[in-house]
Parts: sequence; structure tokens; C-alpha cells
Amino acid sequence: MDPQDSASEKKSHLGSKVTQVATLYHPRTWKEKGLWWTLGLFVVTYAIVVITLGFIWSRSPGEFDVRESALAMANKDQKKLVTGYVTTATAIRIAETLLDKPGGYLSNDVTPPGIYLDNIPNWEFGVLTELRDLTRAMRNDFSRSQTQSVEDKDLQEAEPKFNYDSKHWIFPATESEYRNGITALYHYLNRLSDEKAVDGQFFTRADNLNVYLAVVGKRLGSLAQRLAASVGQTRFNTDLAGDTDARQSTPTPNEIEVKTPWLQIDDVFFEARGYSWALLHTLKALEVDFRDVLQKKNALASFQQIIRELENTQAFIWSPIILNGTGFGPMANHSLVMGSYISRANSSIIDLGKLLQQG
Repeated sequence: MDPQDSASEKKSHLGSKVTQVATLYHPRTWKEKGLWWTLGLFVVTYAIVVITLGFIWSRSPGEFDVRESALAMANKDQKKLVTGYVTTATAIRIAETLLDKPGGYLSNDVTPPGIYLDNIPNWEFGVLTELRDLTRAMRNDFSRSQTQSVEDKDLQEAEPKFNYDSKHWIFPATESEYRNGITALYHYLNRLSDEKAVDGQFFTRADNLNVYLAVVGKRLGSLAQRLAASVGQTRFNTDLAGDTDARQSTPTPNEIEVKTPWLQIDDVFFEARGYSWALLHTLKALEVDFRDVLQKKNALASFQQIIRELENTQAFIWSPIILNGTGFGPMANHSLVMGSYISRANSSIIDLGKLLQQG
């Protein structure tokens, strides 16, 4: 058969299929088939659209280059990459990704398909947790030279905006509050690179970086424990270990059985994946701004190792569901794998904190 005739036949066949589909949705067909047939057609169409959007919106965003992203913002406003510019630009990009990814912000959706999706909302909460920690550190530490110095006016406005209820959907919606926080970050970013606006500062010191990393270490430690609980564990109570004078509010048993409910295993996994995604970009930005400090403390390699461990948490998930096999069983346990990477990153952060403190 002539290749041209074959191509023409395929094109004609496709055209006939399109015509058949178009005929189904023609008002004349609705009239001939009746009301119930028409309603059934629209229900099936709606279900297909909702399910398709659900699959598309459930894909988490990929990584981006923090330096290139900052350069794009700087070139747009004809600014220079001064100290703190990359970190602030990265915070903005993380917040914008949270709101502008396919499907937008889904945690407060009350209509399909967003209302029945849970992986991406948990991913969003993980990202939001890191964004809150970063903006709090920028407000309390990075933008202040001493404990008695005045807070930056724009960061003072931005930080509480990102602490607004993540599931509020109306009057005011969560998205509008976060947009206001992004606007305040943009104002701070512009003042950073404006030589005339000397009140906008970002201080790169070992002590303020160490304070931020201490918070990150606690977050990672908590996530590692929650991920490990996917298979259930009996843990000894070490809450008061190391201090004979330590006390707590109410007594607790010496051994505690910890196990994540079956329906929440994937929720914890995607929350950890979202937090690691945001933290990965934050640390890459801090590496740029704090490079001189890290080199002076001989801690640059340790910092880069933390980034390497977090990159592993963003590997492609080949399974359509989050598997929860036993530790040495025939089936994989995605939570334990994620917890392994996060635990190693946490351990490296503890070692890095000692380097920054002691030098």
C-alpha cells in the first residue's frame, strides 16, 4: 500500500471518530435520546474530566535552579545579587510554586477533584512548614544584626501571613493571605538590593545559620520518627534521659507502642517529601549566600552532603501507591526508605551545627 494512501486512511478514520464524538454532544442527539440519556452522558463526561484532572494535579513539582531563579528576578528588576538575595528569591519561588502549580493550591478545595486528593495537600503542608520556618528565621535572625535590633518591617508582615490557616477557603481565602506574604517578601527583596534603602539587610553569620539549622534538625527528626512508625515499633521512653532533675507534666509508660494508622501512611510520606523538597531548595540558596562562612568553618562539604541526601528524597516514585512492606520483607517500604535519607540528613545537620559553633 502507498504510504500516502495509508496516512490518508488513518486521517479519515480519525476524522470519523471525532465526528461521532461531536454528534454525541449535539443538541439534536440529546433531543432524540431523551433526558436521562443526556444526564448520563454529562455525568460520565464529568467523571472522566475529574479523574483526569486528579491524576494531573497529583504530580508534585520538580526541582528548580535557585541561582537561575534569583538571576531572573534580579534581571527583571535590574538588581544585583547581593547577600541574601538568593535565599529571599528562593522563599518567594517556593511560595509561588505552592500556589501556581497545576491545580493551584489544593489544601482548602471543597469541590472535586481537589476535595478527594490527599497526597498533594499533604505535600503542600510539608512545603508550607518549611516556608514558615524559613520566613521566621529571616524575620528573627537573618535580617537582624543583634538581639536588640529592630525587626524588618516587610518580614514582620510576611511571616504571619504564611501562618494563616492552611485550609481556610473563604473570606479571606488562604491563597489571598499567602499572596500578601509573597508581596511583602518582594518588597524586602527590592530593599535588599537598593543601596539607598539601608534598612533592608541580610546578615550571613555562623550563629544565625546555626539557629535555623537547629529548627530544621528537629523537623527532620520528627519526620524520621513518624516515617519509621509505618511498620509499628515498641519504643523505650527516653523523654527524661540524661537529666536526673528533669520532670514532665504527666507520667508516661516506660515502653510505648507506636504505629501509624494504615490510611495515614501515605499522608506522612508526602508531607515528608514536600518538606524535603522545600528544604532542599532553601539549603541550596543558603549555600550561595553563606558560602564564605561555610568555607571559613571548613563546613562546605558537610553542607553539600546534606543537600545530596535531600536530593535522594525527590527520586521518581515508580509505584502507583506508597508501599508499606516490612523492613526485611519481599515488598518495599517507601516510608522506611524516605526515613533513611531524612535520618542521614538530620545526622549531618547535627554534625554541621557543631562545626559552626566550634569552628
